[in-house]
Amino acid sequence: MKYPIGIQTFEKIRTEGYAYVDKTQLVYKLVTEGSCYFLSRPRRFGKSLLLSTLKAYFLGQKELFDGLAIADLETEWKEYPVFHFDFNTGLYTNLEGLNSTIDYQLFKLEQQFGIDKASLSLSDRFKELISRAYEQTGQKVVILVDEYDKPLLETIGNPELQNEYRKILKSFYGVEKTMDSCIQFTFFTGVTKFSKVSIFSDLNNLDDISLNNHYAEICGVSERELHDNFDETIDAMAASNGMSKEDCYARLEKQYDGYHFSENSVGMYNPFSLLKAFSEGRFGDYWFATGTPTFLVEVLQQTDYPLDRLTAEEVDVRTMDSVDMMYSNPIPLLFQSGYLTIKEYNERFQSYHLGFPNEEVERGFAQFLATYYFAGGMNGSFTINNFVREVERGDIEGFMTRLQSLFADGDYQVMGKLEIYFQNTLSVIFKLMGLYVQVERHTSRGRMDVTIQTRDYIYIMELKVDKPADEALKQIEDKQYAAPFAADSRKLFKVGVCFGSESKGIDDWKVVER
Repeated sequence: MKYPIGIQTFEKIRTEGYAYVDKTQLVYKLVTEGSCYFLSRPRRFGKSLLLSTLKAYFLGQKELFDGLAIADLETEWKEYPVFHFDFNTGLYTNLEGLNSTIDYQLFKLEQQFGIDKASLSLSDRFKELISRAYEQTGQKVVILVDEYDKPLLETIGNPELQNEYRKILKSFYGVEKTMDSCIQFTFFTGVTKFSKVSIFSDLNNLDDISLNNHYAEICGVSERELHDNFDETIDAMAASNGMSKEDCYARLEKQYDGYHFSENSVGMYNPFSLLKAFSEGRFGDYWFATGTPTFLVEVLQQTDYPLDRLTAEEVDVRTMDSVDMMYSNPIPLLFQSGYLTIKEYNERFQSYHLGFPNEEVERGFAQFLATYYFAGGMNGSFTINNFVREVERGDIEGFMTRLQSLFADGDYQVMGKLEIYFQNTLSVIFKLMGLYVQVERHTSRGRMDVTIQTRDYIYIMELKVDKPADEALKQIEDKQYAAPFAADSRKLFKVGVCFGSESKGIDDWKVVER
């Protein structure tokens, strides 16, 4: 089987014999039940391939759909003029970056329809193109926009430039509403949704299907599709990894499944990671290797958001609609970007409980953040491996000494508030350690207590800022944190830790053994 890794062109996949998971029944549903859509999905999730499939359909390329579901559904194959705008290709470092990207794509279309490039605004050129294409072909225009939000995501750290981009895009996209009588179909894709007072305020006729359960499977791979399309592949992968087929399916689910795009929807696999695993025959972390989500750090920096709250609170459904307020609440951005997903839905309060979709995302997210919180990053002397080894052999003094040195060399510009920096750095450490040992964290009103369990040891840690280590130990006793382990034969350490706001590090710690 040939795996279309990095191939986003429907025609190439179909003509060159690459594996294709048939989504054309949903494509037919789209084109027959509506005409103006928006879809948000994480990067590398098949959005570009979906647009390419729609493009082939509207160009009337019937032969490419032989053997697929839509071949039995569609009775008329018409050819429409298709405008396909792709914002993946631009370099968005200045105002000219966005203007030149739009200008080039308009110019290519103008050449196609024999229009001389006029000294008009981008919006007026767009209007003229739509009108002329309709006149020349006798068919209304199809407009497909891929990664519409990339210019905005790449300028998160530059609010002035981003505001200029918003104005340009708002004017440009607004053309589609004013020219509605000449347009057959419109489809926008992106990672995030900037709405309300943002660029879609003029284009308010879009049907946002991002959280529509009917289209939950339109991108990605479901469990059913995995079995139907890749059963033999998984059989071979299981054999090469010395495991049963059932265990192989379970490992794939744990590592790559778990994306939910509406309440009670089926879980979806990340298609890029899945195909890479099949191609290489091993369970690697592939999604984070394809791009660095620096915009997330920009937002987390400006919000001083406590990382432990990412999966600890319920989120109102209405707040998940757009990312316009990301600097006061980064959760919608993390959700739409694919770092968090829906785990539970509370119908009574209309709220979501969010969590990491799978191990690949959880591990990759923590490792990425570690490069910002740890001096020297994960390749320096403070690798998680060292922490885990010290904990597993009962070397609490070695662990705490290493932790103290870590903060002594830390970068305190990563976050604005010192207490948040302490908590977030520890949260990243314990998140990564949790991949190898059992770590539980609890937070309340600035307090952070930690329980770590290994085969031979139990550690209960209480962390305080500008308070004696003795006070932290006293809280462990007063709150009886060790009570659940009273009958446990493992050696137990109670550890009180004092952070100092002046020293910007660990001032003291005390250990009591049981």
